[in-house]
Amino acid sequence: MSLVTEQLKANAEFYQGDDICQEKTKLLLKEVGLPNGLLPLHDIIECGIVRETGFVWLKQKKSITHKFEKIGKLVTYATEVTAVVEPGKIKKLTGVKTKELLVWVSLSDIYLDDPPTGKITFQTPAGLYRSFPCSAFEVEETKHDKEENKEVKEVKAAANSETKESKLVRSQQRPYS
Repeated sequence: MSLVTEQLKANAEFYQGDDICQEKTKLLLKEVGLPNGLLPLHDIIECGIVRETGFVWLKQKKSITHKFEKIGKLVTYATEVTAVVEPGKIKKLTGVKTKELLVWVSLSDIYLDDPPTGKITFQTPAGLYRSFPCSAFEVEETKHDKEENKEVKEVKAAANSETKESKLVRSQQRPYS
């Protein structure tokens, strides 16, 4: 049974199609400060995020198994992956399993270690966990990705500048006497 309902979709930023969903997935990972290669999904049908709660879902045509070469780990992604995201964390993760020895184990949480040590930790519902270098989950950005990132940084800088200017104007305003 799917966790994604029509009511949930109505309250979400909702996208369909592999190209836009790939782009939005990488952008979301960047927004929350997680490695951009953490969700190497293929043929994504739809994705969405409810900004108020951080609930995210990704649906793909078929489940895939991906090997993270730098750490030699196999991870399987179901046709539907759901989670709640916040800065530096993915919680209540469903649809993702990793192979440990001969057993597939569900993952429930992913988070950056605090203080930042360049490590990312994966946790199971039973509380077992493993940490790896964040670099193992980074994917080389294409020229197109770098241009988009430059645009995102420029938009954020402009928004920051406007916020600073409005604070400065407010601080210079005198209250009525």
